[in-house]
Amino acid sequence: MHRILEHVGRRSGADPDPNVKRTERQLIMVSATVPFSVVRAARSWGCDPLLVQAKKVIPLDTVSPSAPINLSRPSVGSTPDPTKPSQASVESLPPALKHYYCVARLQHKVDTMRKCIHALDAKVVIAFMNNTKQLKDVVFKEACGMKAAELHGDLGKLARSSTLKKFKNGEVRVLVTNELSARGLDVAECDLVVNLDLPTDSTHYAHRAGRTGRLGRDGTVLTICEESEVFIVKKMEKQLGVTVAFCDFVEGKMLVNQEEKALSTSRK
Repeated sequence: MHRILEHVGRRSGADPDPNVKRTERQLIMVSATVPFSVVRAARSWGCDPLLVQAKKVIPLDTVSPSAPINLSRPSVGSTPDPTKPSQASVESLPPALKHYYCVARLQHKVDTMRKCIHALDAKVVIAFMNNTKQLKDVVFKEACGMKAAELHGDLGKLARSSTLKKFKNGEVRVLVTNELSARGLDVAECDLVVNLDLPTDSTHYAHRAGRTGRLGRDGTVLTICEESEVFIVKKMEKQLGVTVAFCDFVEGKMLVNQEEKALSTSRK
């Protein structure tokens, strides 16, 4: 970046060099996270730079290494509080999202997702998994009972582009992917995100959830977990400061807050 910027205009507010004809440049840096190394670089590249976040705009000169601008990791010398919601994660969550979780055994997760899609009449669905092998499993796709496609790192550029095109134009209803492959994925019409596997932490949950509810639209996030994983969902709920309601699917409908009854059924 330093080498590129040496040849791209002159820094905003800098005194023009009479020997070099350069127009003043405008520099916009965009990132999901803002480590202090980026803050330091932005100060040297621009004049009086501003930090624009979801709900506020502040001068970059007011940011210190110990300030909570470091969204990707805790400040040096500080001890992270596991019960404290992540400011960056909370701010990145679309406000119109509804969060739910349900309990299902591993072999029943795909069928539970199918029930959820039909109950909510979701048209554009992104399902997250952690295991690439399962993503590529044709049997898994057929088990969905609907048009589904996978998106993962093993796909070539053309195959990825083709899959995304089909997903965006409605030929594919369910896109099964993982965290890495979904980075930068922007499908404004996505109305449902399903976690078939639990995200590793609340920040990754927020990244996944942010695929839906975009541009002020309504969106739903469903996490399908086993009974032994419920405490992880509750932990993320507390860290993010959102309500993740328990739900179940009966006779084509979503029933919310039927926790005790459903949990007792799942034990049988």
